[in-house]
Amino acid sequence: MQSILGLLPTLGPMELVLILALALVVFGAGKLPGVGKAIGQSLREFRAASKEDEHEQGTTPKNNS
Repeated sequence: MQSILGLLPTLGPMELVLILALALVVFGAGKLPGVGKAIGQSLREFRAASKEDEHEQGTTPKNNS
């Protein structure tokens, strides 16, 4: 998995399993889908705002892939 915006190190499968297990313990099985939905919606809004800002400034994002 590639790093997100170059800020976080790459995450392997074991790290992802650990993060999911901790989320399950902290939020509980009943609230986990709602938390995931909220995080996904926040990421979509952030990306849309970033694209809108770049469009207003007339810059194009750099693609590192």
